[in-house]
Amino acid sequence: MKVRYAGESFYSGLGLANGKVYVVLDKKGPFYRIIDDSGEDYLYSKTNPAPLDGNSKGGYWNIVEY
Repeated sequence: MKVRYAGESFYSGLGLANGKVYVVLDKKGPFYRIIDDSGEDYLYSKTNPAPLDGNSKGGYWNIVEY
């Protein structure tokens, strides 16, 4: 599955970027496992992907491919 992140970009080059498409590796409860811009995979909320430290208000996902 592929999703497009829509929202405030955070951790320039290491987190999520507005408008960028990401591959979902797995769905775990309320989370998607995504390879973000750091090249590592992390769990991000399905409803409000944002950094845990509050650095950004985050955004939402648009599914672009199942």
